[in-house]
Amino acid sequence: MASPRPSKAPQRKAPPSKAATIFRKLLIVGGAGALVTLVALVVAVYLQVSTLPTYSELRSSPNGQMIRVHAADGTVLVSLGPSYGEWLSYDEIPQVMKDAMVSVEDKRFRSHLGVDPIGIARSVKVRLQRGHWAQGGSTITQQLARNVFLTNTRTFGRKAREWLLALAMERKFSKDQILELYLNKVYFGGGSYGIDAASRRFFGHGGDKLSLAEAAVIAGLVKAPSRYSPTADAEAAIGRSTVVLNSMVENGVITMAEATNAEKVKVRLNEDANENSVRYFTDWALPQLETLIDETVEPLDVWTTLDPGMQKAAQAAVRANAPGNAQGALVSLDRDGAVRAMIGGKDYVTSIYNRATQATRQPGSAFKLFVYLSALEAGYKPDDMVTDEPVNVGGWSPRNSNGRYTGSINLRTAFTYSVNTIAAKIGQDVGTTTIADMARRFGITTPINTHPSMVLGTSDVRLIDMTRAFASVASKGIAVVPYGITKVTSTGGRVLYRHESDTSRVLVAPWVAAEMTDLMQSAVSAGTGRAANIGRPVAGKTGTTSSNKDGWFIGFSSGLTTGVWMGRDDSRPVPGLQGGTAPARAFAAFMRVATAKRPVEQFETKVTLPEWQLEPDAEAYYGQAETPQLVDEAGNPVGPEERPFDEPQPGEGEEQLDEQFYDRALGRGQPPRDPREEEPEPRDRGREPPPQERPYP
Repeated sequence: MASPRPSKAPQRKAPPSKAATIFRKLLIVGGAGALVTLVALVVAVYLQVSTLPTYSELRSSPNGQMIRVHAADGTVLVSLGPSYGEWLSYDEIPQVMKDAMVSVEDKRFRSHLGVDPIGIARSVKVRLQRGHWAQGGSTITQQLARNVFLTNTRTFGRKAREWLLALAMERKFSKDQILELYLNKVYFGGGSYGIDAASRRFFGHGGDKLSLAEAAVIAGLVKAPSRYSPTADAEAAIGRSTVVLNSMVENGVITMAEATNAEKVKVRLNEDANENSVRYFTDWALPQLETLIDETVEPLDVWTTLDPGMQKAAQAAVRANAPGNAQGALVSLDRDGAVRAMIGGKDYVTSIYNRATQATRQPGSAFKLFVYLSALEAGYKPDDMVTDEPVNVGGWSPRNSNGRYTGSINLRTAFTYSVNTIAAKIGQDVGTTTIADMARRFGITTPINTHPSMVLGTSDVRLIDMTRAFASVASKGIAVVPYGITKVTSTGGRVLYRHESDTSRVLVAPWVAAEMTDLMQSAVSAGTGRAANIGRPVAGKTGTTSSNKDGWFIGFSSGLTTGVWMGRDDSRPVPGLQGGTAPARAFAAFMRVATAKRPVEQFETKVTLPEWQLEPDAEAYYGQAETPQLVDEAGNPVGPEERPFDEPQPGEGEEQLDEQFYDRALGRGQPPRDPREEEPEPRDRGREPPPQERPYP
């Protein structure tokens, strides 16, 4: 009998590895956490649903705050705020409008639950690739939630609330209701909320009559209403509409042939959609309301400083004088800082970029205002003798254009003809840090370098800041702060804000401001700024940067300070552009109109000096000085063909640049003359005055 086979002992399973155990626990914990999070999210969503307004309440709620902006004379400049268009029901909205909006803003609108995971993932991917947020993952529902309930602040907390609200809205309202609310409430630019208001604003007819091409333009505005609005940039709006049409083709709602035909259609903009230059001013002034008042719902009347007549004259002056391939900007301040005119470019319709308040450019010799203010405060006097000679400051050697130097001249002559070597010497003497501090003291908000060449205006500045600085000199050294809003009232007349000017900040002593005014009056009467003469006392300064990239003229007369800048946005040279040519002529064209109804004011340049300034100087004299030729701001020679048409040439005339000459040129010691007596007959406008009437021999 065969012996039974021995039975095998049962094999014991190897215990799971430590890593597997940890992974399993993490999986369990993670799954439990996800389940808890999901339950919490569902509870939060349904709690949010219970707090949402009804569809009828959302439909009747206001779209935004109504604001009427008044000029200084009370006339209404512009009305901004909610649309007065009709509410279009879902069935009244053209299908092309609905398809266009869904295609460009939210392709999966009909399938997601309010938040689109695919869109979020794509947005995160682009963020990782580019290093910054370049694509939004917001659905139409999220945008509606943000527009109705939230602000545009970019925080994760706000984004989480936006997601929660979007999920809740999808539970409470149908897709058609959400799209109807969105198309009637979203902001399309130009003060228009909703497609009916936008259609009437841009095309002159109701939103129920939109064509495919027009619908594509309107759908393209949501991404950036200010940038793509036809009132701001017609070409950008049309270009953006092509993107919308291509998205519609990809979504299968139109054919390529329909898109091509729509692109060929020339969209006709309503003439009323073309904004004038007033919007440069309102775009600058209205954002200040956020810091002036707390009211964000009640309709407002905003009363401003803008003078319609001056604004019209400013626009005409810039357009008539700015070179064809260049832009121009102008800002004019009253003696208390009230902005009376503001031009940010030749045409607001083609470019909303405000070059008067946003652009930063090198001011060239206009920056010498701060150089000479520092010198005067340090003890220099206009009749002090200085030597125009070769200068070397740490390897930098500014030079005069003819390679020669004038020798002994007084400070007034050096400023009148903008001699670079003297500015460099002053910088060496008083210190570039002192000059930079002076510029900041007078309101320059942009960074200022302290290299030796800074005395020639190599730091970028804003036109409104430079104009503010000159206005502070005109106000005898008291700080002037530009402002555009005088008061804000409710529609019932309740005053919510009233401007009060502060005249307590003294920047420099009155005698420093008076001597600076004296120097600047010489520059206009006998120097590089002669094209700015308007038949009454004017003080100012020209500025030209290297290779004629920028031209400046800033000056004041009869209580009004005006700054003009001209140049190209890409900083390329503009042949023939200098501060003493087109900018000075634009200044004169504007100021003749702006000061016409103001009394003629003589400058108070004779003031009591402090005792330390009254030391006698018996050997001071006023000798004839050879007129220095101009150089650019890098110290490079400027040839005769590049000189401004009105610049005095060396050797013209024999009259000596002595104190008697300046008295005659500036009208000191003579009874004031009525500028109307000197106004040429209409047939003589623009003609050169006879030689004996010229302010320089």
